[in-house]
Amino acid sequence: MAATFNDRWSEHGAWQREFVFLLRLFSRWLKENALSDAATEARIKRLEQKVRADKVMVAFVAEYSRGKSEMINAVFFASYGRRIMPASAGRTTMCPTEIGYEPDIAPCLRLLPVHTRLQPQSLDDWRARQNDWVCETLDVDDAEQLRNTLERVTDTIQVTPLEAQALGFWHAQTPQANPPLDAQGLVQIPKWRHALVNIAHPLLKQGLVILDTPGLNAIGVEPELTVGLIAKAQAVVFILGADTGVTQSDLGIWRDHLVHGPDRDAGILVVLNKIDTLWDELSTEAQMQEQLAIQRSKAAELLGLGSNQVLAVSAQKGLIAKVNNNPELLARSGIMALETALAQGMLGQRHQLLRGTVNAELMQLQSDLGRSIQMQERELAQQLAETEGLRGKSQDVLDQMRSNIAMEQQRFELGCRKFLAVKSVQAKLFQRITLALNDQSLAQEMRSLETSLAQPGLKLGAKKAYADTFDRLRRRVHSAQAIAYDIQAMHAATFAQINREFDFDLLCVVPPSLDIYLNELALAELHHTKYVGLRNVLRLQQSEFTQRLVRVLDARVRKLYESVLSELDVWRKSMMGALDAQTQLRRANFAQRLETVEKIEEAAGGVQQRMEQMMVRKHAVNGLKNKLEHQTACLFAANEDLLSQDVLSCA
Repeated sequence: MAATFNDRWSEHGAWQREFVFLLRLFSRWLKENALSDAATEARIKRLEQKVRADKVMVAFVAEYSRGKSEMINAVFFASYGRRIMPASAGRTTMCPTEIGYEPDIAPCLRLLPVHTRLQPQSLDDWRARQNDWVCETLDVDDAEQLRNTLERVTDTIQVTPLEAQALGFWHAQTPQANPPLDAQGLVQIPKWRHALVNIAHPLLKQGLVILDTPGLNAIGVEPELTVGLIAKAQAVVFILGADTGVTQSDLGIWRDHLVHGPDRDAGILVVLNKIDTLWDELSTEAQMQEQLAIQRSKAAELLGLGSNQVLAVSAQKGLIAKVNNNPELLARSGIMALETALAQGMLGQRHQLLRGTVNAELMQLQSDLGRSIQMQERELAQQLAETEGLRGKSQDVLDQMRSNIAMEQQRFELGCRKFLAVKSVQAKLFQRITLALNDQSLAQEMRSLETSLAQPGLKLGAKKAYADTFDRLRRRVHSAQAIAYDIQAMHAATFAQINREFDFDLLCVVPPSLDIYLNELALAELHHTKYVGLRNVLRLQQSEFTQRLVRVLDARVRKLYESVLSELDVWRKSMMGALDAQTQLRRANFAQRLETVEKIEEAAGGVQQRMEQMMVRKHAVNGLKNKLEHQTACLFAANEDLLSQDVLSCA
């Protein structure tokens, strides 16, 4: 049987824990053997953060009553033996609901009142203001309490059409899309703007985040959902009804809110849910399968996909089958095919990408540390040769030797002033990167965009305003990359001179590619330009709507720029760290040579004694080289799942 999503995600979590454990052992070993410095520690810490903070979001998107919550129950929470997310008739998720795990927060359901939409703060801002959320405690060991409490995401309130319009749920220009009025002339809208569920579920503890979304009306009015959360999800499960096929509202979500194409289709799964409604005792299994194949083919054609990209599932029967341990019903429900697609597609690709990043970091670390050990070997070889030449020498020779070492040391220290100049030039160049990507520069871009979108009348130029903004945002990243290459060129010339003059072994490392961040900007642009299409042309006339759009973009690009700065900062510090390490090693070498002269003066057998001490150190350095190979081999093996013995052997 193919691995389920839960199986693969558990394997991924086990890999994360094992790798972080080995990385910490490696860091401790480096410190114990004086191979670590501030730059190396920063690189290892960043690598650990990349592995530990690798969260994966799976977003379930559909129109109302397509079975999103039931599918979440079936795939992730069947072990509770009952429904956890509300999925009964008449009870549907009314607000975007994120299900995840934060260890510093007690198990709870946090609900953000819908009226916060009237205030200018972004959703990210509200996340930091915990006192403004309604908080309900969750008992993860009590399935009944858990289910009852989570039903609060279905809460609604009655408001006047005027209030609904202010909150974005009512539009006089499109009456056909408005919710119906009740006998009192009121409108039913969601009570909550957003919900956060924090529970210590095994999958969630390993970094999985599940996003349950409401229907089209709620998706359309909340930019932070469409161009924020859904846009950043690693996998999107788009759910249709097997009995209804692709409806007009389904097409509205697909065309207006989901970015798909060659680069994104691997992360989107289309699911025909509720296939059990097509089960008919008067039809044969072959006839029902043929009917399903027709439905899948029609859906794929309307969505521009291959029929193999559309799955047929009964989430309800899948949940029942898991709870009752009914393998026949489980197979017929098709839920395992969905889990396999999630495991092999989104999660598999995500894991491969992360492992590639880890391997690149490890190879660079191994190379830098190897050169440091080689430098120690060369310094020791020179000391051994020098000490051997002191056998039987007179006091005058020893005095001359001491004088020569002192002069050599003085010239070196004078030369070290060049190192300060290198650091100063590098800092000035890096300051240009910081200025291009800091909060002030981004705020300026966002003000410019907001001004463009605030022009009166129909916002037919909204897409151009976004295109111009993203062009400028990209140019800033390109500028940062170009400056990084300037820093590399400066280091290449300076390091070559330092290596010749001081017999150092400095290597100028190529700066990290920023293509991944440029790709993320391109994806953000796709989502935003799609969102400001004709369907939202009337909403764009509302200043609060355009302001929310700009705030969402600001938050996303701010995090992206912070990541770029962090990546480049670690890179440039690693090069200066290598220079500092070799400088300290040379200073230690001078001290050891002077100590050798003193030892020889103190005892007749001083030369032999000193040489024996240096031979012990030489063997220790050789041992370091072998141990480094073993330590890094363990890390590479763990990254490729090749570790065949207890990880403690790497200690």
